[in-house]
Amino acid sequence: MITIFIGYDPRETVAYHVLNHSILARSSSPVAITPLHLNHLTTIFNRPRHPLQSTDFSFSRFLVPYLCDYQGWALFIDCDMLMLDDIAHLWQHRDPNYAVQVVKHQHQPQETHKFLNAPQTPYAKKNWSSVMLFNNSRCTALTPNYVNTATGLDLHQFQWLDSEALIGELPHRWNHLVGYDPPSKEVSLVHYTIGGPYFSNWQTCEYAQAWFTERDQMLHADQN
Repeated sequence: MITIFIGYDPRETVAYHVLNHSILARSSSPVAITPLHLNHLTTIFNRPRHPLQSTDFSFSRFLVPYLCDYQGWALFIDCDMLMLDDIAHLWQHRDPNYAVQVVKHQHQPQETHKFLNAPQTPYAKKNWSSVMLFNNSRCTALTPNYVNTATGLDLHQFQWLDSEALIGELPHRWNHLVGYDPPSKEVSLVHYTIGGPYFSNWQTCEYAQAWFTERDQMLHADQN
C-alpha cells in the first residue's frame, strides 16, 4: 500500500480532486490517499496563519510522520500538481539511509506574488518540501508541538534533522516546476507552483491542456 497525503486548500478544491484522479488512474499499486484538511486536524494543529502563508497546508504537511505514528513510509505532495506517471515508480525510490527524500531544486523566484496574489517568498531549499517522501521513524522530531511552534524556515529548510546528509534526492522529473523548469518530455509529476490552469490567469500555462484533459476524464460517467 502506498500511503499518500495531499495538501488541501478550499480555494483549490478542484486541483485536489484532479490530482487524486491522476494518481488513481495511473497507479499499478493500491494507494491510500488522505487530504490534509485543516478541519480534520483541529485537535493537533493550532498554529495561527502567517501573513506570508500562501496555502492552508504550508505547515500542516509536516504532521505526516505523526499521523503515521512514526511508522513506515509516506509521501506528501502539494495539491497544485498533476501525476503523469505511475506513482509506484516514485515509491520505489525509498531509501532507508535517509529521513526524507525530495527534489533538490535550485529555485530563486523573481516575482513577488503568485496565484490569488499570494506573496512569493524566496528562501534556500524553496519547493523542496512540496514533494516529500518521509521515512517516518526517522522524523520523530516532527511532533505536533514542534510543527505548531517552529519557524517556517526551520520547517521548510529541514532544520529538524540532525544533518543535511539525511535529506536524500529524488529525480527532478518528480517535481517539474511549471514556469521555471525548461520544457521537458521527461516529466512524471507536474507542479503548477505559481498558478494552475484552474485559475483564469493560468489557463494557457505549460501542461494546462493535460490538466483539462484529466479533469474531463474525472468528470466522465459511462452511461452505457
